[in-house]
Amino acid sequence: MTACNVTVNDAPPRSPIVLAPGGGRDYPMGRIRALFKADGEETASRYSVSEWWLEPRTQGPGAHAHPEDDLFYVLEGTMSVLVGEQWHDAARGAFVLVPGGVTHDFENRGSVRAGVLNVSVPGPFEPEMPAIAQWFAENPPKDTVSGS
Repeated sequence: MTACNVTVNDAPPRSPIVLAPGGGRDYPMGRIRALFKADGEETASRYSVSEWWLEPRTQGPGAHAHPEDDLFYVLEGTMSVLVGEQWHDAARGAFVLVPGGVTHDFENRGSVRAGVLNVSVPGPFEPEMPAIAQWFAENPPKDTVSGS
C-alpha cells in the first residue's frame, strides 16, 4: 500500500465538531428551517454542511442556480428536487448531486415533514443565511401545488 502525502496549506488548524441530533446554528424561516452544522472557518471555507427541513406541502426557495455544487441526502420523508427542468421525488436515503450552474429547487409535496442533508462545495454558504431568512420573512413559503 502506498502512503498518501497530504499538503497542508497555511490555513489555521481546525477543531473537530461533534453535535447531538438537532445541534447546529438554527435559521427558522416559517415552514422551512435550516440548521448549519459546519461552515466558514470550521471547514476552511472548503464546504458547507447543513440540514434543511420543510413542513408538509411546503414550497422551497424557488428555482435558482449558483456556481457551487449542491449535494442532497434525504434524511426523512420525500423531498421533490428540481434538477434542470425535471422534478425527482427523492425518498429517505436518496442522494442528489446538482453540479454548479444547474438550475435546481426543492419542496416537500408530502403529508409529513421532510429533511435533507445539504453539502455545498465550495463553501462558505452560511454568510448568506441572514439575507435568505429575511427574504423568507418577507415572502413566506407557499403551499405546494398538487401535481406540480
